[in-house]
Amino acid sequence: MGRTQYYTATSIDGFIADEHNSLDWLFGVGAGADPDAGDSQKRFQDFFGGVGAMAMGATTYEWVLEHDNLLTEPAKWHGYYGDTPCWIFTHRDLPPIPGVDLRFVQGDVAGVHAEMVAAAGDRNRWIVGGGELVGQFADHGLLDEVQLGVAPVFLGAGAPLLPRKLLSAELTLAKVEHDAYFVHLTYTVNKP
Repeated sequence: MGRTQYYTATSIDGFIADEHNSLDWLFGVGAGADPDAGDSQKRFQDFFGGVGAMAMGATTYEWVLEHDNLLTEPAKWHGYYGDTPCWIFTHRDLPPIPGVDLRFVQGDVAGVHAEMVAAAGDRNRWIVGGGELVGQFADHGLLDEVQLGVAPVFLGAGAPLLPRKLLSAELTLAKVEHDAYFVHLTYTVNKP
């Protein structure tokens, strides 16, 4: 059976987006450097190869829509995520990307998680973000793993990595790796 995973990049000071909900800071890490100096792209491809369903919050969805101009260039979504179904948690009416399996939902994450498990089969479920959405999965005991790429950046403010208290007894460090720019940490979330 697959795992429910939070796979994300974070600043050293624990933010996944800046104070304007932008990820532009992330794309500046290693810009102009030797493309073989880091393996972040390959790392993501390896990770996503195991994903059978994903979920994200409205703010994340809106940023991706705007940043990649997905309403007029929906093929970009397919290039990143293929045909993987995605649940978007929102209280607003958001435009769907043409030809993409998006499911706009609201309310309790537990019912949606069951749908994601059924859709993913034995593959993993990726909670893209933001941190508050991931926290709701954690609150229900549905989060199995946290994979962090810690970038050499301090943002000072922004969207927190996970606005919840998870103590060391609830997390087991499973793996530590690094490349030229990121430290990659994998934690297993211990179930009571």
